[in-house]
Amino acid sequence: MTSGRSTGAVIAALAMMFALTACGRAEEDGVGSASSVASQAPEVDTGAASGEITVWAMGAEGENLQVLADAFMADNPDVTVEVTPVPFDAAHDRIVSAIAGGEGPDVTQIGTTWMGEFAKLGGFDPTPSNIDPSLFFEGAWDTTVVDGTSYSVPWYVETRLVYYRTDLAEEGGVTEPPATWDQLKALAEGIQGAGAEFGISLQPGGTGSWQTYMPFFWQAGGEIMDAEGNFTLDGEPCVAALTYYDSFFEDGLTAPAAGDVPIEGQFANGDVGSFISGPWMIGIVTDAGADPATWTVAHQPTEEAGTSFVGGSNLGVLADSDNKEAAWAFIEYLSQPDVQVTWYETVKDLPSVQSAWDDEALSGDPLLTAFGDQLTDAKAPPAIATWEEVAAEIDAVIEQVTVGDLSPEDGCAAMQEAASGIGAG
Repeated sequence: MTSGRSTGAVIAALAMMFALTACGRAEEDGVGSASSVASQAPEVDTGAASGEITVWAMGAEGENLQVLADAFMADNPDVTVEVTPVPFDAAHDRIVSAIAGGEGPDVTQIGTTWMGEFAKLGGFDPTPSNIDPSLFFEGAWDTTVVDGTSYSVPWYVETRLVYYRTDLAEEGGVTEPPATWDQLKALAEGIQGAGAEFGISLQPGGTGSWQTYMPFFWQAGGEIMDAEGNFTLDGEPCVAALTYYDSFFEDGLTAPAAGDVPIEGQFANGDVGSFISGPWMIGIVTDAGADPATWTVAHQPTEEAGTSFVGGSNLGVLADSDNKEAAWAFIEYLSQPDVQVTWYETVKDLPSVQSAWDDEALSGDPLLTAFGDQLTDAKAPPAIATWEEVAAEIDAVIEQVTVGDLSPEDGCAAMQEAASGIGAG
């Protein structure tokens, strides 16, 4: 297996695959928390599976899943699996219509921020007890839990690390990966001192910026909701995280707006020396011309914690499925470690099953190994029906603080007021 730095185009495909990666994790001690064992349905007799099932999957997953379906049918000749590719932009509404009309597939891929909404609609079968939660990364499993009950199984995952130019860092006097908030700031300063226009690239607000900001909130000890389901966005962790995030803009270490050149191009030519992103960027920055000898990745920095964001997609069985035995049997099959490795080799989706990472296809690549290590400390927002609305308000506040004149204290208060006004659904 070649290293992640040389996998180029194949890993670049992840840029589209993770369109569903704005995921929803149940907060520790919060809504849907998995800090205690989540409820699961009684065991399903998947060994007796037979008949036909239909499966919906999106994007590259939908285009390639029949490969695994064919292998499953070879092992289970009494079952027929039909995979239907669904466009990403149509998937949410099609699943809603399927739940409402009872005419959907047996199994579907689910964007994890949709879990709260769909579970509240009664759309999905609770996960049976023969699925073992301990097989999966905890943060990924938590995305399946709504109000204490699991309704799906993690299929693939991703998380975010710090990409940085080691050559510019060393020239700027930084020779070790940044392990703390202070060291991440020092890295950006050193890189800029070595000649980069900007030491780091952070999102100044706008769609999806919460995914970059929220890890700092978690690192400061924050939780989005408490055990009673109340938003807790305006406390000291928020002020600390938003002040730290804004300091990169105040100090001129990051651009106040996106440039004309994509970040991978700016990284390759040395105009920007670091950024935070997921595993799909390995191939993208390589294809942009970044010399593999000049850059690497580092874990998220630690303040009180070193937490990152977890993304990916889940697989669920619709409550109206007429063949739940075969549906769950197929999901069990897709959760086998060797099948997860085969799926990685097919479309480069990273395994949600922890033991799959022991395979040389992943463990032999130091960059991918770093992502696997980070997945042991990664979260997503609570699985609530209104998260997309709440996230949009957080995005707006981040922009008002970083490029506007709103103070971090007032920004956190604004986040809290907006989220509380929206509610959990």
